[in-house]
Amino acid sequence: MRRIVINLQNILFADAIGEALRTAGSDFEVQEVEKAADVPSMCRILQPYALLLEVTGSSPWRLEERLKLRTLVMKQVPDLKIVLLVDEKMEGETALLVRQAKKDGLIDQFFYGSISAGYLVALMDTL
Repeated sequence: MRRIVINLQNILFADAIGEALRTAGSDFEVQEVEKAADVPSMCRILQPYALLLEVTGSSPWRLEERLKLRTLVMKQVPDLKIVLLVDEKMEGETALLVRQAKKDGLIDQFFYGSISAGYLVALMDTL
């Protein structure tokens, strides 16, 4: 089983993504974390394969805060895959910054909120 920790602003969206990852014939075990402040301790305990974080324009979901969280968690789980999710339609400027973070090697992957559940599962599987 590969563990994935998810921290998204929208709880319903997090539930939907978690369910897609669990039921797509994959070997994923998903742990949803509601508070960003709880992410480091959950990652330390679970030693996940990947961390999926939503990025928005408001705190604590801003890219700068997410990258700080990434740095903190990577000290505890060095092989962790960092994946960011951003709504490219509502957060156009933020989406550009997330894409640049991928180009700069700060994250392993990013997704736009408009992708299908099947595609998200496939990309997570190939990290």
